Amino acid sequence: MTVQPTSSLFKPLAGTEAPVDIWFNDAPLRVPGGRSVAAALLAAGVSRFRSTPVSGAPRAPYCMMGACFECLVEIDGVPARQSCMVEVRDGMRIRSQEGARDLPPEIMQDAPALENAHGR
Repeated sequence: MTVQPTSSLFKPLAGTEAPVDIWFNDAPLRVPGGRSVAAALLAAGVSRFRSTPVSGAPRAPYCMMGACFECLVEIDGVPARQSCMVEVRDGMRIRSQEGARDLPPEIMQDAPALENAHGR
């Protein structure tokens, strides 16, 4: 006899499951909203988020809390974003990160040095 649980410890917030449309590596995906990019991509069946710079080994989310950097992707043109720390939203364009991220264009090399891409 199988016992069905009557309640769950974890439940999504009401109204956050509305699906959103995103693009992953130029392919359209409809994913559940109200969760991280990493969780949404995993729910859609994506199992390879990036490759390592040295060996090219495939990587996917591991810790889902921003500590391990295994889930790095390019989001809306910004490389090396931790997909587990960014909430998915309609229209996002996400690309897997292949190897090391690119250096900034030459035009940016003459600009004042920024600590990171956000100017902080």
